[in-house]
Amino acid sequence: MKIPGMRWVIAAMLFLATTVNYCDRLALSVVSTDLRKEFTMTEQDYSQVVSIFLIAYAIMYAGSGYLVDRLGTRRGFSVFIFVWSAAAMLHGFATGKWSLAAFRFMLGLGEPGNWPAAAKAVAEWFPARQRALGVGIFNAGSSLGSAIAPPVVTFLTLHYGWRSAFYFTGALGFLWLAAWLVLYQPPHLNRWLRRSEYEAMKDEVQPPAEAMPAKQGLAVGSAGPTPHISWTKVIRLRECYTLILARFFTDPVIYFVIFWLPEYLRKERHFDLAMVGQYASVPFIAGGIGYVAGGWLSGKLMRAGWSLPRARKFVMLLGAAVMPAAILAPAVPTAWLAILAICFVTLGHAFWTSNLQAIPTDLFHGAEMGTATGFSGMGGAVGGILANYGTGWVVQHFSYAPIFLMAGLMHPLAIALVYKMLPDHRFTRRV
Repeated sequence: MKIPGMRWVIAAMLFLATTVNYCDRLALSVVSTDLRKEFTMTEQDYSQVVSIFLIAYAIMYAGSGYLVDRLGTRRGFSVFIFVWSAAAMLHGFATGKWSLAAFRFMLGLGEPGNWPAAAKAVAEWFPARQRALGVGIFNAGSSLGSAIAPPVVTFLTLHYGWRSAFYFTGALGFLWLAAWLVLYQPPHLNRWLRRSEYEAMKDEVQPPAEAMPAKQGLAVGSAGPTPHISWTKVIRLRECYTLILARFFTDPVIYFVIFWLPEYLRKERHFDLAMVGQYASVPFIAGGIGYVAGGWLSGKLMRAGWSLPRARKFVMLLGAAVMPAAILAPAVPTAWLAILAICFVTLGHAFWTSNLQAIPTDLFHGAEMGTATGFSGMGGAVGGILANYGTGWVVQHFSYAPIFLMAGLMHPLAIALVYKMLPDHRFTRRV
């Protein structure tokens, strides 16, 4: 049996994986106030638990790209979602700060593999003009996961206790894994793909490294691990370290929204848990729209005659331009205006990310793409660690206003860096 539109089935699978990833990640922030009371944790203690997650995330983000390049997309994704789903379920067995931190560390080791694996899958299934859309689709899962986590986790916590929420979100990953193992292979090996669709796409997509010609030292059609990747070579490339810096400055903004928005709403806007479940999802809905719209817009511009680098960077510029709205969030008099300002943050970041995360697929071939994606994500996680420690201290001693100020300025700084360090001619280079 063949499945029509298999490319979009794969995109839907990547979308769902990212949704599960963010449900697992957001569950803690939704119940953080209740956990802090039960485990006698301060805001600084909470920031340390979050930072432990980000430390593991940073370490493994770099390693995950390399491992996905070595294992291939199908096996690499399978390993990582197994680890993070098991870790998510183990949160339900936490008995205090340090056991919670240990399970959070394990979650941080598993979750980053989602991004290099998804990026490689997009490159294997989508032509260049549609890759930002593919990246936008799977990243939209982060917004859906962030949007559904507050009401779902709130419902489970109010009716069955907070531990049940972690059991439920973790179990979703194992269901996804079963479907992935059945459905995924790259196009040249996929038994579900129609022959006519394969013939139409085969000259436009990047073949996986394991399918490159034998003259490059690789076995044609092999589904086995890829050859040795020189990660030291990749990280020294200007293209790679520019992406690392861009994500170092901008990823902490969305981490702040993910990990601290429920805390902000409860402390500064006096929401209870039920209100958090009802309203904390709104900014992430805006972000989901932005991921798809940002990916679609760059493809639309390319079809209208814009060059690939010009289209990518212009959409990133649009996203960066609305980010200063974050500065208004703590200053406005009502909670709904604060949430509206944060909607602009998630929308702008989504326009930014759907194109920034597509750039490794433009600059690197399949054998090194996951490695480059992994190192750039590591840069974002390191920035998140530093920013999170600072957030905990600033919030405990002052207020959220300085944090929102910094959140509004990072993307404009980063887009200037991208225009300076990645001029258009850099996109003509293939590793």
